[in-house]
Amino acid sequence: MLNSENQVLDISQIEEFALTFSKKLQIGDIVLLKGELGSGKTTISRFIINHLYSLNNLKRPLAISSPSYPILLTYELGSFDIYHYDLFRIKDIKELFDLDFLENINNSISLIEWPEILLNSSFQQKYYLLELQIKSDLKRIINIKYYE
Repeated sequence: MLNSENQVLDISQIEEFALTFSKKLQIGDIVLLKGELGSGKTTISRFIINHLYSLNNLKRPLAISSPSYPILLTYELGSFDIYHYDLFRIKDIKELFDLDFLENINNSISLIEWPEILLNSSFQQKYYLLELQIKSDLKRIINIKYYE
């Protein structure tokens, strides 16, 4: 497990962190990315997705955008998928069932931005929680904890 508190990182250090973190991820892992607007949730997701493609010897996607509008973007890596969620607009946990959420998280690596609706419910899965805070224009504070 990877736990860390109050790491202050610039963008190149965040990319290195994402590479190290990506190497630990396995099918069924869930990563919740929590932080204020502009704190770097999508940036870290982008780094993780790109590194997972590279680690699986696949060509990286041309673009990795925020799933804010579609709520879910899927990236295929052959033997498994990466599900990239943005739950900001989800108001009721039942809406996740329409997205086959529980089925998807068991057969993929899931990156979930704005996970508050899950954290405030009886979410019973194991997950990593990455909390991001803006320290300055160029630096972020990252806390990571694994919950079983």
